[in-house]
Amino acid sequence: MATLLSTFMPGRRAGVAALAAALVLTVAPAAVALPAAAASDPLLRYHHQHLTWKSCLRGPDDAMGKELEQAGARCADVTVPLDYGRPHGRTVTVAISRIRATDGAHRVGALLLNGGGPGGQTIGDPPWVRQAMKDVGARYDIVGVDPRFVGRSTPLDCHWPTGSAFRSAGVDRAGFERTAAFSAELARRCRTYAGELLPYATTRDTARDMDVVRAALGERRISYLGYSYGTYLGQVYTSMFPGRTDRVVLDGVISPDRYGPRLLRGVEAANRHALEGWASWAAARDATYGLGRTRGRVLAAVDRVQAAAARSPLRIGAHRVDEHVVPVLVLNGLSQDNASAYGDLAQGVRDLLRAADGRPVATPSPWLADALGFELTGAESAYGSVQTSILCGDVPAPRDPEVYWRDVQRARDRDPLFGPVANSINPCAYWDAPRENPTTIRADLPALLVNATGDPRTTYEGAEAVRRRWPSSRLVTLRGADQHAVFGVYGSACADAAVDRYLATGRLPERDVTCEARPR
Repeated sequence: MATLLSTFMPGRRAGVAALAAALVLTVAPAAVALPAAAASDPLLRYHHQHLTWKSCLRGPDDAMGKELEQAGARCADVTVPLDYGRPHGRTVTVAISRIRATDGAHRVGALLLNGGGPGGQTIGDPPWVRQAMKDVGARYDIVGVDPRFVGRSTPLDCHWPTGSAFRSAGVDRAGFERTAAFSAELARRCRTYAGELLPYATTRDTARDMDVVRAALGERRISYLGYSYGTYLGQVYTSMFPGRTDRVVLDGVISPDRYGPRLLRGVEAANRHALEGWASWAAARDATYGLGRTRGRVLAAVDRVQAAAARSPLRIGAHRVDEHVVPVLVLNGLSQDNASAYGDLAQGVRDLLRAADGRPVATPSPWLADALGFELTGAESAYGSVQTSILCGDVPAPRDPEVYWRDVQRARDRDPLFGPVANSINPCAYWDAPRENPTTIRADLPALLVNATGDPRTTYEGAEAVRRRWPSSRLVTLRGADQHAVFGVYGSACADAAVDRYLATGRLPERDVTCEARPR
């Protein structure tokens, strides 16, 4: 799974294999005998297409394919219309993987997955989800779907020099102007290299694709497990296609009222809380990381890095790290509440601090090297391209740069490090208007919602808002963890058991469930 910026997917793997090149198809799905109603429903040929299941392995270096192969998964390509308003026109493919149910006598159906993003791959997720589901996993066909333009599906790539459109607005007006120019250039590249696809890179079209996948699998209804952005996709799908879902789990919940190109607004306090928690952890391990013996000293070290980067870019290996990137690196290091992630961030900050103090860092720590490669090279241009295209294509953004400047200035007073990131201008300010209005989310759904109280990405308030919107739902709260994504990721036996019980029985808990975080 990946995260938006990384941020909106749990545990993004930096340095994933380069996306396989795939041609945009212009042919119809494989021919099958269609009912007479096909003449009145042009989507029937997609719903009744024949899927060719094959090995997921794409060569000896395909680690994800090997993992899928070992888990017994098979892969297929589903043909969908590029434009659902013109279903007889150009088509694209959506890549899926499936681990079939082994308990046929108690089979529930297909469980479709989305690991978040937007822009993150999900086709590789069935093996670990199957493991997280324990015995109940045998009762489901577990299906990973790379959404349109993502991963092994038909690609969209704007040829960016970065994997993320998100940057801090910097420390002054000149920095803000640099960020605005950077954002405008990213938008220009997307119009140049992917202009024909941009109008169709939306959550609504992704939901339409999901329904084609459902039908092509021969399922009347599907169950769904979505993380982070995948929780918004799940809300859109259930609203657009009522009655076509069975059991729905949304983990790391986005409130639809907060979703859009400025999705990070409002996460400053949660990230500050997570940073302080990490700083206390690092201070207790000063002998290992040398960042300071108290939380205050560790936080001061982070501030020293940002101040130095604002004076002159820091030299880290082949990279130059400036005031626009340092806060994003720190933000990216705060999505997982565990010793491994904390240690990665501590090593990264140690390298940044050395550079800030004028000491050369020829070889950064593995986490920092991956993060810098993601932010400062085009190695994962496709990820950022799709992520931004969907955010900009779903909801309109303010066009006037002064709106962002005023918001940055107000936010800077509250949090000088994270405020200028969460409120900064981005390419959506220079994007064409969305082709469709956002989906009106249905008033109620009996779903299981899961969220940690300290989630730095999809804040707990979002889960509470959806819980109020859907009174027939239930909320599983992981209390005391600064964690993004819980089920099968954090390691809470309490939370995992609540999800597994629901997937096994289809019955929601009688009341909301609260689980306690493990001690740090």
